[in-house]
Parts: sequence; C-alpha cells; structure tokens
Amino acid sequence: MSWEAEDVSLVLLEWLKPHEEIKIKNRNKLLEMTKKWGGFTKPLLVDSVTGSILDGHHRHSVALSLNLKRVPVILIDYLSDDEITVDVWPGCGLESITKQEVIDMSLSDELYPPKTSKHTISNHMPPIHVLLEELSKQE
Repeated sequence: MSWEAEDVSLVLLEWLKPHEEIKIKNRNKLLEMTKKWGGFTKPLLVDSVTGSILDGHHRHSVALSLNLKRVPVILIDYLSDDEITVDVWPGCGLESITKQEVIDMSLSDELYPPKTSKHTISNHMPPIHVLLEELSKQE
C-alpha cells in the first residue's frame, strides 16, 4: 500500500501529542524553509486513536511556532498496523522500544529525548503542499 495526497487529512493542532523532544536547531531550519515554501510539504504520521505523533515532531513544533490551527497528517491505526515498526536509534540510551511505550509516553506529561524512536514505514509519504493560510483556519 502506498499513500497518496488524498490520504492526507487536516487535523486540529491541539489534538496532537508528541512522544519525544525536538532539536531546536533543526526546528528553526525547518521553520525558515516552511515560511519560504509558504506551507507544509510533508504530512505528519499520527495514530488515529490517540493523536500520538509517530513521525513529524519538528513539523509539529513549526506549526506551534506559527500559531497554526491545523496540520496535514496521515492517520493510521498504529498498534494494529503491521506496516509500521518501531526501533530505537543507536546511542539513544534504550535497548528497545515498543509501540505501546510510544503511545504511553505521548499520553504522559513526559517526552523521550530527541531521536529515541525510529519508525520504519513500508509506505512512502506523499509529497503535498498545504498553504499556511489554509492551516491557519479553524475549519
């Protein structure tokens, strides 16, 4: 299965829940590029049940910085989707991580350090271009 632009939904930013911290320098670079592009060019990957961000923490932070109301996402049922797996990045300090631990962290008040979870997605993310003006609207 491969995702297409039609699989992208716009969801309220406030519903999303990160599970790991970001690198500020990387976010600032992406923020400048997002302003230059005038929009988002890649959706976030999000659990459809909990709103947990699986891929796209820096894009989420950019959206917060720009005071956007919505962000483009691809929603998946994370715990039951076998096409996405999770492992740890080398040197992150953990031996392993499970999908349930990712969800639990996103629902807690804490975050893993940057580059802890490494999701492998058998599908590619579609290229998109959703304008910042569109993402600034409530609906």
